[in-house]
Amino acid sequence: MEEQQHHLNSIVKEIGEAVLATTETVEQLARRVDDLAVQVKQQSQQVQQQGYQIFALCDAVQTLAEGQDRSLERLVQLTDSVERLLGAIVEEEQEPTD
Repeated sequence: MEEQQHHLNSIVKEIGEAVLATTETVEQLARRVDDLAVQVKQQSQQVQQQGYQIFALCDAVQTLAEGQDRSLERLVQLTDSVERLLGAIVEEEQEPTD
């Protein structure tokens, strides 16, 4: 009987040790999961911030492209004006002087 009780005590002790080890493992895993959750949240915020930056960059590029289009239109107008002036000067030089 005493041997059986000793055997049962041994089994209970092993179960207790296993429960403690399992509890420690679960706590470690919980800490790791918490750490990963924090990292995922930070990365999510970074991705969101990068999205805002990309949007702002696209807006800036669009504004730049529109400005370039206006500059090109003005350059074409200026080129036309210079060509007309040059044509007028050439005509004036070719006219016979009295």
